[in-house]
Amino acid sequence: MAEVAEIRTVDLPPRDTIPKRAPIAVRVAAFLVITLPLLGVVAAPFFVWGWGFHWVDLGLLLGMYGLTAIGITVGFHRLFVHRSYETYTWVKFILAALGSMAVVGSLLNWVAQHRRHHQLSDTPDDPHSPHHHGHGVLGMLRGFTYAHLGWFFMPDPPGLDHYVKDLSASRAMRIASTLFPLWIGLGLGIPAVLGGLITGTWGGVWTGLIWGGLVRIFLVHHVTWSVNSACHLWGMRPYRSGDESRNNFLLGILALGEGWHNSHHAFPTSARHGLRWWQPDTSYYIIRMMSFVGLAWNIKLPSRAAQDHAHR
Repeated sequence: MAEVAEIRTVDLPPRDTIPKRAPIAVRVAAFLVITLPLLGVVAAPFFVWGWGFHWVDLGLLLGMYGLTAIGITVGFHRLFVHRSYETYTWVKFILAALGSMAVVGSLLNWVAQHRRHHQLSDTPDDPHSPHHHGHGVLGMLRGFTYAHLGWFFMPDPPGLDHYVKDLSASRAMRIASTLFPLWIGLGLGIPAVLGGLITGTWGGVWTGLIWGGLVRIFLVHHVTWSVNSACHLWGMRPYRSGDESRNNFLLGILALGEGWHNSHHAFPTSARHGLRWWQPDTSYYIIRMMSFVGLAWNIKLPSRAAQDHAHR
């Protein structure tokens, strides 16, 4: 089994830098914005079952969601941003391709934005903080909208290259990032082709494209962005992290463990975000399985002493 490296210390910013908790109305709105579209997508197949949605489409939707979400969580986030574990270059390339198929941005840009987020978390310069967008409920709602998807349409701040010097030094990672348009095409083309081959119809091509491609991208986007928005507004804060990051059980499941966001901000380099036995962390389970077959090593985890030190 691969070696596990303990994270023994944690930097704790001053408590007075933490923004105020969001009003209850904002937290309720955040809950509705997250759950209602998801419930709509869950309900839609029942209304079109038999003519616009079949078992093949369900398999393509779940399969492509799982693969591309793993590309974001196990690849883009825990491996490339935080270097929570180490693996072979060819594995990195595959994870970079899968993460790019989620269409959340090219590898180098996404990593740079996220590292900047951690450096400036919940300050006015944070790329996607829901705070600092005005006072009262209206200001918090504006902040939620910005953190959820508004930031995605803003121009990149200067100096992002500074955050990814390590990845830019790797030719394989530069190529993987440059091929972003190709990965988008494959992310849409693979479910379409599989849908056609499995059903033997042109209709299978189109429904495969819609459910395994377009709807899947919507779901991955919505869940990923909810970590930026809802997990800084709604949930529990068991650890001192110097910001408003929160553990959110719903997103802990939907985002494959990324919803344990306060734990993550307290221990950014930890490969495990769900630090308690009752906090499911699918991404960490995958990393552990990779280690059992020799594909991951130097897995970083916080020591019990570090957790106790950071606990409220």
